[in-house]
Amino acid sequence: MGKARHLDRIDRAILRELQREGRLSNVALARRVDLSPTPCLERVRRLERDGFITGYVALADPALLNANTVAFIQVLLTNTSTENLRAFNREMRTLPEVETCHMVAGGFDYLIKIRCADMQHYQRFLGEKLAAIPLVAQTHTYVVIEEVKSETAIPLHNLPG
Repeated sequence: MGKARHLDRIDRAILRELQREGRLSNVALARRVDLSPTPCLERVRRLERDGFITGYVALADPALLNANTVAFIQVLLTNTSTENLRAFNREMRTLPEVETCHMVAGGFDYLIKIRCADMQHYQRFLGEKLAAIPLVAQTHTYVVIEEVKSETAIPLHNLPG
């Protein structure tokens, strides 16, 4: 558990509020977590310094950005030597359509999530980019029909304290 032991009730409240609304002013945040502004700001800075807060982002609307088609793709590599895994990881980091890429245990090697404009864009991605990587032996795609739940916040209910 490591660092999680150092988060008290107020630290967890700060993280919960900032994950909901990252642009919250320090005064508003302090009010929500029942602190005065100065100690609240000190706690936020400590959470940033200690790596609990790694950055702040704006969440964009994929439909307005022409990226509303989502697919999950299982990828099986030709073999999983350390060098092949590293090479595949490097390739994934260069592809703008790839939103997430996870090495997994089980019947395939990677699960990637992509965002595309439409099915034609997906087809080009699959044929011209993913299948063109020599390490890829096989893929299986699952196109999302409806996004039922999508969270960006990390759950804090499992933390001790």
